[in-house]
Amino acid sequence: QVQLVESGGGLVQAGGSLRLSCAVSGRTFNNYLMGWFRQAPGKEREFVAAISRSGGSTSSADSVKGRFTISRDNAKNTVYLQMNSLKPEDTAVYYCAARNSGRLYYTHEYEYDSWGQGTQVTVSS
Repeated sequence: QVQLVESGGGLVQAGGSLRLSCAVSGRTFNNYLMGWFRQAPGKEREFVAAISRSGGSTSSADSVKGRFTISRDNAKNTVYLQMNSLKPEDTAVYYCAARNSGRLYYTHEYEYDSWGQGTQVTVSS
């Protein structure tokens, strides 16, 4: 079983930036496809971004394209989510997720095997 621990959340003003990190332990990190999801109060969890094993292929939701960037450092067993130009509507608990089979990346919650506990991001207007 793989363990995922997110960090880097916090309170930021609109237009600001945050970088989330997700440290992964328990298995060979570069075997895993990784993703970021978020859940705002009263809403369902939604896809944010995903990345392939090598980091060479990524996908992101239309709502964050051009503002958020997913990346990974396989030497550090860590996946990142750089968030720029933050908006109040980005306020949510952000989760990282891992999948140990398949190819490239996945964008649906049910396609992932393991989840972190989440980190809160609050964007004030």
